[in-house]
Amino acid sequence: MSEETSETLEIIYQDQWLIAVNKPSGLLVHRSMIDRNETRFALQIVRNQVGQHVYPLHRLDKPTSGVLLFALSSEVARLAGKQFEEGLVKKTYLAVARGYVPESGVIDYPLKEELDKMTDRKARQDKPAQKAVTAYERLATVELPFAIERYPTSRYSLVRVWPQTGRKHQIRRHMKHIAHPIIGDAKHGKGVHNRYFAQYFSAGRLLLSCTDMELSHPVTHRPLLLSASLDDVFSDLMTRFGWNKSFYRKDE
Repeated sequence: MSEETSETLEIIYQDQWLIAVNKPSGLLVHRSMIDRNETRFALQIVRNQVGQHVYPLHRLDKPTSGVLLFALSSEVARLAGKQFEEGLVKKTYLAVARGYVPESGVIDYPLKEELDKMTDRKARQDKPAQKAVTAYERLATVELPFAIERYPTSRYSLVRVWPQTGRKHQIRRHMKHIAHPIIGDAKHGKGVHNRYFAQYFSAGRLLLSCTDMELSHPVTHRPLLLSASLDDVFSDLMTRFGWNKSFYRKDE
């Protein structure tokens, strides 16, 4: 049996209309010209896993892990899609950022659309920046006795983040904007810190995960809370830094 047909993803919710999985870091949601050599896609894995076509309802970047929601019919996808389009879906992320992030805040900073050279060749290059808002809360910090840059020690924060809008790479770009880039972010982060975490903590992934998603069920209209656990890399790092899970579970 091939890898494509045998691989499965952790199902965190399923009914006759929806299915949600815990997407691992490094997995594309669907086939893309951005990564033409990739052969594994969440859409295909879930489709094979449940034996029917599935419809992705939102984006989740390849290096980001966490809640990924699919509809099981085009009609349910249309109904649920309205909530995403209207900003009615609340997403909660966890991230590890460089430095001591302020205790809490709201980043209201418009972002110009990031265009890919291949997939967006025909897109307008002069589009104005779009409104982008991200709220955050610092949950914990750690100071390591290692000089990674010019300081004798290195500081990091565990941050809970709520994007209020849905721009491409919004959380990563906003955290960079306030000078606290996310560890493992190859495009918007700091390479020296990314390499240090990969070498010494075996954490070579982007340390950003969508842990919770709240929406109204598109068919029953009941409140729906989807929660995804952290993978071993993220979880082990938190244990190493003394960041107990009670720091970030909303119900504790």
